[in-house]
Amino acid sequence: MKRNVDLIVLSDLHLGTFGCHAKELLNYLSTVKPKKIILNGDIIDIWQFRKKYFPKAHLEVVKTIIEMSMNGTEVIYITGNHDEMLRKLSYAEVGNLKIVDKLVLDLDGKKAWFFHGDIFDASIQNAKWLAKLGGWGYDLLILINRFLNFWLVRFKKEKFSLSKKIKNSVKKAIKHISDFEKTASDLAIEQGYHYVICGHIHQPQISRKVSKNGTCLYLNSGDWVENLTALEYHKKRWSLKKYSDLQFKFENISYKSVNFLTAITVMSNRSKT
Repeated sequence: MKRNVDLIVLSDLHLGTFGCHAKELLNYLSTVKPKKIILNGDIIDIWQFRKKYFPKAHLEVVKTIIEMSMNGTEVIYITGNHDEMLRKLSYAEVGNLKIVDKLVLDLDGKKAWFFHGDIFDASIQNAKWLAKLGGWGYDLLILINRFLNFWLVRFKKEKFSLSKKIKNSVKKAIKHISDFEKTASDLAIEQGYHYVICGHIHQPQISRKVSKNGTCLYLNSGDWVENLTALEYHKKRWSLKKYSDLQFKFENISYKSVNFLTAITVMSNRSKT
């Protein structure tokens, strides 16, 4: 049975890359019935998009989200740096799906500020080619990691994350995450927001931040490359869901396919009525 949820937040799916865990994401989506879905950036990785690589499971994620929107779920797509081309379509609406660059919601009387977070990243703003090169290197690292984990599983050893190990051991990376969280929360506090919800840094988190100007709750939905996490808001409470805690298998669940072009057409017709 699906769980009723007021709101779920997903970010950094990176559909179209080798690192995306699309099957696991489909598993998670099969367990929830949300009133609203916030897609907080880097959903389709346009930076690394390849015509020859967009597996069926990745397309199924897109179809599933469209089908959910057709069945009454409001879907809000906040653009990120890897899908920045969609910023040309900002504030476009098709049925229950709309594209924005940032979002403010009232959640039970408390103001929530949603944005991807790449605006804080100087490497992206000032040297986009370098950031893209880093993205390709990251994708290669994920491929190597999958090969390594394949053999670890064969020999009944625990899986290992190279990217997490590198991030956690590099002081500069740790400082970047800390600076990102502080900058986002300080701005939110200054503007009177109770919640600030980001993505971008692939670091799932819910933590109370305090400054001389006040306090706010900082939330990051993580990603579906390394951490496989989502944020949920229900009955006035936030929670961070980890795929590893859900304990089910993709093979046991079937998904109803919906033709992509047909879905878009139906949603467009609904928006006109």
